[in-house]
Amino acid sequence: MIEVKTSSLSDGELNRGVFATRDIKKGELLHEAPVIPYPNDQHQYIEKTLLADYTFEYGINHSAILLGYGMLFNHSYEPNAIYEINFNNHTFEFYAYTDIKAGDEILINYNGNVDDKELLWFDQDKKEKE
Repeated sequence: MIEVKTSSLSDGELNRGVFATRDIKKGELLHEAPVIPYPNDQHQYIEKTLLADYTFEYGINHSAILLGYGMLFNHSYEPNAIYEINFNNHTFEFYAYTDIKAGDEILINYNGNVDDKELLWFDQDKKEKE
């Protein structure tokens, strides 16, 4: 249903993204990504690494590193997928927010809410350089 391929949206060293291998219906579960949670007071150590750009908020006092394809979904302020945190299973569950066509890149809003247009750190950095 999904695969990792080169993404034109990513400008990092690896340029990866998650793509649909078939048509996916709105509401369909795309992926369950297991998490490695850690207390926020340990985030200062993660901040010194590349992983800092790939962590997610995980409840009030924790952050998490996602496994599987979880860290490879790229961002859009107009996403075609959403995620929900399943604390009981320690997973992030990714669902189609809209119908997705085979070959389309699957995008989430890193702000956690599909309607949240607040600029993210990388967009703020770009704006400051302009």
